[in-house]
Amino acid sequence: MTATPDSPVLHPAVRPAVAADVPRIRELIAELAAYERAADQARATDEQLQTALFGPRPAVFALVAEAGAEVVGFALWFLNFSTWEGVHGIYLEDLYVRSAYRGQGLGKALLQSLASIAVARGYARFEWWVLDWNTPSIEFYRSMGAVAMDKWTVFRLSGDALRAAALP
Repeated sequence: MTATPDSPVLHPAVRPAVAADVPRIRELIAELAAYERAADQARATDEQLQTALFGPRPAVFALVAEAGAEVVGFALWFLNFSTWEGVHGIYLEDLYVRSAYRGQGLGKALLQSLASIAVARGYARFEWWVLDWNTPSIEFYRSMGAVAMDKWTVFRLSGDALRAAALP
């Protein structure tokens, strides 16, 4: 099969998410938040995810990984843009595979499928963050050829600081 921008080659265990996957994706997000020691911070609702993924102007996209007919993993991503390259890239917001299904290649299948989307569409980059204590994930990403952007520091405005920075 030849990849095209509208039809990149995906791993056989991976498919684009559909609206019926939203409740499972939200469950997996809650599991990921618990794994990342931040369960209280995962507040997204099914309705919010439904709108973001499948509303009139989707802002994010998702792939799911299946074992049999069960969704056991997901990757949620959106487009970023490189002003230096002049083209889009993929920013991977979250990737998660249920612990019982790790080690079966599903995380790798999700990453390979996203890389295929980037290549088929001519995107310049595929980026994500990982918590510095998450050694298993860091080692996994490095095994795939990913490199840490050690010279960059991530900044964030949120909550009260975001409201204070906004124009009146």
